Amino acid sequence: MGRGTGLARRPRPSPPIRGRFANHRNYLRRQKMALKAHVSWVGDRTFLGRSGSSHSVIMDVDADAGGHDTGVRPLEMLLLGMGGCTAYDVVHILQKGHQPVEGCIVELEAERADEEPRVFTCIQVKYVISGRGLDADKVERAVELSTDKYCSATIMLGKTADITHEIEIVDLGKSGA
Repeated sequence: MGRGTGLARRPRPSPPIRGRFANHRNYLRRQKMALKAHVSWVGDRTFLGRSGSSHSVIMDVDADAGGHDTGVRPLEMLLLGMGGCTAYDVVHILQKGHQPVEGCIVELEAERADEEPRVFTCIQVKYVISGRGLDADKVERAVELSTDKYCSATIMLGKTADITHEIEIVDLGKSGA
């Protein structure tokens, strides 16, 4: 008595996500997964990096260091990643706030420690945000949210480097003029 039929109960699948937050929830779900990368040595000081999303990039050093200067330096990749991460956040936040953003440039400059490991010690970030009639307070808030809450790359690099930023807003004039 009390014995089951021997059939295992299958868990019910979650209902599909619908509505305006479906894409955002799917994005968040994907972000929880581990990121993957594959780097292979091509020769000399040249490496081919392939992301988990199947995009490739060549990394190399200049000829003085034994390379061929055919690709991005690995530490430049870190800065590019930080710049791309924070630029994405700022544009996304401004668009969600119905700000008429039309351009976003992020310029980064980093200083490194004199001794090994030569980590970044200081990173200066300049945001140049353009649009027609942008609210300066909302632009500043978008940058603040990115640097303090959302941009994983900025927050990670901030563990070793003092990160400062400045914001330039370029008003492209009134729309329709």
